[in-house]
Amino acid sequence: MSSESEKVKHYAQRVGYSDKELADFYQGGHRLRQVNRLAAAASRYSIEAEVVQARHCNSGHMVGQKFILDVDGNLITKLCPKKVCVYLVSQFTVPVALINERLSEGLEPDDFHFMRLVRCPDVGVECLGYGEVMVEIRVVPRG
Repeated sequence: MSSESEKVKHYAQRVGYSDKELADFYQGGHRLRQVNRLAAAASRYSIEAEVVQARHCNSGHMVGQKFILDVDGNLITKLCPKKVCVYLVSQFTVPVALINERLSEGLEPDDFHFMRLVRCPDVGVECLGYGEVMVEIRVVPRG
């Protein structure tokens, strides 16, 4: 069995696919490509979201704080702030999906341009909101 098949089998076991679901999974070339390439990238890269602006954040996010995610988009909680705002991390969805797509297509993962910087949806006290936070999202080599 090829190394790629082993990666897919490992993935299927990890997420709990039945034999039928695994057979169905093999019908999508894009899924096989993504699982194999993300598995290969997992030991080489992490995704980092660093707070670059913060004012009046109710969750206490401050400039310089970092959120670390694996290439699948999972927060590595021991490497993140103890308190995490759901409104802020929900904004990571598009850039993480772009990074996943670039990795699965064999492209340079940090060479994306859309939504490199994202903001929480709060508009700040001047605009009838409460606070505001902006993060920069990038791919970093694992050390």
